[in-house]
Amino acid sequence: MQGLDSGLTPWVTIDHAALRFNLDRVRRATPDSAIWAVIKADAYGHGMVSVAATLCDADGFAVARLDEALRLRGDGITKPILLLEGVYSTDELRLASRARLEIVLHHSSQLAILSEADFVAPLTVWLKLDTGMHRLGFDADEFAAVLQQLQQINGVDQIGLMTHLANADDRKDPATQQQLSQFDQWVAGGEWPLSCANSAGILGFPASHHDWVRPGIMLYGASPFTDSTGLQQGLKPVMTLRSSLISTKQLQKGDRIGYGGTYACPEAMPIGVVGIGYGDGYPRHAKTGTPVLINGQLMPLIGRVSMDMITVDLRQLPNAKVGDDVILWGEGLPVELIAESADTIPYELFCGVTQRVKRVDLSLNGECG
Repeated sequence: MQGLDSGLTPWVTIDHAALRFNLDRVRRATPDSAIWAVIKADAYGHGMVSVAATLCDADGFAVARLDEALRLRGDGITKPILLLEGVYSTDELRLASRARLEIVLHHSSQLAILSEADFVAPLTVWLKLDTGMHRLGFDADEFAAVLQQLQQINGVDQIGLMTHLANADDRKDPATQQQLSQFDQWVAGGEWPLSCANSAGILGFPASHHDWVRPGIMLYGASPFTDSTGLQQGLKPVMTLRSSLISTKQLQKGDRIGYGGTYACPEAMPIGVVGIGYGDGYPRHAKTGTPVLINGQLMPLIGRVSMDMITVDLRQLPNAKVGDDVILWGEGLPVELIAESADTIPYELFCGVTQRVKRVDLSLNGECG
């Protein structure tokens, strides 16, 4: 797929058939749970509105902020929407109520807003418990009093209880089991809807599944674990970042490449220049040796990443030529490998693709299209 309409500049493909496949993977892992598909941050850089349309078989959607939820409603999304960070003013609460959002309550200031508000319509509120993330949520000493006060607010139609797993990406870390045990102890004897599981919980901790699960990164084909790829977890990559070779040349032993001359050719060798850089969202700190897929073969990056270009070693592909297809991550090249080489995570790579990169949706008009 050479360049599409973009010449030799970068472009990214979003495979909506893979999105549907990954949602089905969630269903198979959690057959007794409802699914909040997490599509915050523009669906992790994949395009929030189009992803929501594709994932119409999800039971609802979860976003971080009010403007994200209102955009979904404005684009005709009628499924339940969970506002993960809740609201911070009476005006926001009024908008959330009018848009029929479900909101998370994680701080006493939000409880005060709920207590004083005139509701446009009844709200479902998810009370967040801090079982170990120590970021948002009420602790054990606050939980009972907050729950009692919440139950007395006339505009609150239904209450759910939730927490967030901090270390589930490492299946050997005992913190997850401790969090789940604490959560189960707090909610024992109640009949509220419960939600704990993120992607790592879904795939690694069946005890976390409860009534609602909240898959995020696994929907986009990346593994939630530190020791595996999405492919190894039975997922398909959704985003493929592509570009092309824009130059090839023969260098001599000792020639130094790029800013700072950090790479010196160990022998006479061909090199290639790919039209992508940190200005497009390719990670600046990707190390020499980071894999790049050219014409289906893995080649190593060499030297520093520039704003618009990277350089690759072509000794194993000496016949490569200008215009040849290059995959930076995605189909055939797990994003986890690039993230590891750049000392980052797939989430950041997905979210970091910039606006100057052309986007192409594949299989958009499927059964959910």
